[in-house]
Amino acid sequence: MEIAGWILVIALFVVGMAGAIVPILPGVLAIYAAFFVYGLFITFEPFGFWFWTIQTLILVALFIADYAVSAWGVKRFGGTRASVIGSTIGIIIGPFAIPVYGLVLGPFLGAMIGELIAGAKLDRSLRVGFGSVVGMFSSVVVKIILQLIMIVLFIVWII
Repeated sequence: MEIAGWILVIALFVVGMAGAIVPILPGVLAIYAAFFVYGLFITFEPFGFWFWTIQTLILVALFIADYAVSAWGVKRFGGTRASVIGSTIGIIIGPFAIPVYGLVLGPFLGAMIGELIAGAKLDRSLRVGFGSVVGMFSSVVVKIILQLIMIVLFIVWII
């Protein structure tokens, strides 16, 4: 059972880290689930109040940061609410509509189209589209760092 537990924990960590880049994957939830898998297959003994509190705070911070950092990129480059919504839609639909390049083009086109619909000129819409890509990449970096911290804390806690 212990080997199966470790295989599932590692698989969930891999899915979680991939989820930092691919928005359709569960990301941080997969990492958080790995802790429960470890507990169910091996033991919950090393996990106490502080482990769960710290991990849950990081989880909440990741949910907030995921949206806030992406929106920051759009707003920083002059975007409106319409471009934030467009960018969010583009992040979700882009990878499916435009394989390979959709992860970058989706938020760019979504923010740009959102701005154009809101009445902005093309040059401003392009700048906001660029800002959405900056925000998306910034969000990915934040997610990777925080998720790695979660995994490192897990390892430190069980050693």
